[in-house]
Amino acid sequence: MSGAGSPSLATDPNAVFRNSALYREFLLEREEILRHKWYLSEQAGQDVGFEKALLDWIVKHRSEWRSQREKAIAKERAGG
Repeated sequence: MSGAGSPSLATDPNAVFRNSALYREFLLEREEILRHKWYLSEQAGQDVGFEKALLDWIVKHRSEWRSQREKAIAKERAGG
């Protein structure tokens, strides 16, 4: 059964995937990488490309970002 207003698998086979916590985390991480790409590109005065930004972000920022996300998730689960 699907709730009111939410797509069912019959009408949208990807609904479960898009509504998963893993996918939401992927989207948040991707947003951070794109923000980092913009920052690096501004510094370089040209588009540095997604791959360069991704690798730089993973090496320099991902660990801290994940740590902050885990804290935020734990706080949400604890009720605020």
